[in-house]
Amino acid sequence: MQKNKKMTWDTRTLVFLGLLVAMHIVLVRLVVIDLGSYRITIGSVCTILAGLWFGPVAGGVSGLISDVLGCILKGYAINPLITVAAILWGVIPALMRPLMTGSKVKKTGMLWLSVVVTSILATLVFTTAGLVLLLGYNFYAIMPGRIVQWAIMTPIYCVLTSVLYYSPLTNMVLNATTRKEGRAANA
Repeated sequence: MQKNKKMTWDTRTLVFLGLLVAMHIVLVRLVVIDLGSYRITIGSVCTILAGLWFGPVAGGVSGLISDVLGCILKGYAINPLITVAAILWGVIPALMRPLMTGSKVKKTGMLWLSVVVTSILATLVFTTAGLVLLLGYNFYAIMPGRIVQWAIMTPIYCVLTSVLYYSPLTNMVLNATTRKEGRAANA
C-alpha cells in the first residue's frame, strides 16, 4: 500500500496509534468471550492495522502497549510469552507488506498469508506456551480447543483485516498522517 514511507512519530501518528491501542483494549478486554484458556475476540485486527499502516516498529509497540495496559486494567499478571504474541500481531504482517504487490487477488492472498502465519505463531505457539509454561495449563487438555479457536478466528481476522485495509479507511489514515511536504500515500 505504502511505498518507502519512513515511520514518523509525529503527533498525528501517535494519536492514531493511541486510538488503535484503545480500540484493541476495548475489543480484547471488554467485548470478548472469555473461556479461560480460550478467548474469542477481534482485537488483534487493530494491532495488525497499526503495523500495516505505520510499520513493524509501530505495530509491535502497539501490541506491547495494548497487552500491558490490558493486563493492568484487568488486574492480570503480565505473561511475557503472551506479550510476545501480541507484539507479533503488529510486526509480522507489516514485515510481509512489501510482498503485497500485483493484482488485488495476490495482494489479498499475501495479506491473508501474513495473518495466517502470525496467527499460528501468536495463537498456537506463543500464547499456548504462555498458558502452559507460566500459568500451568495442561498442554494436551487445551491444545485441541486452541486449534478449534485458531481455525474459527483466523478466517475472521483475514476477512476483517482485508476489508479494513483495502478500504478508503487506509487512504484516510495515511493521508492524515503524511506530512504536507508533498508526500502522498499510495494506497
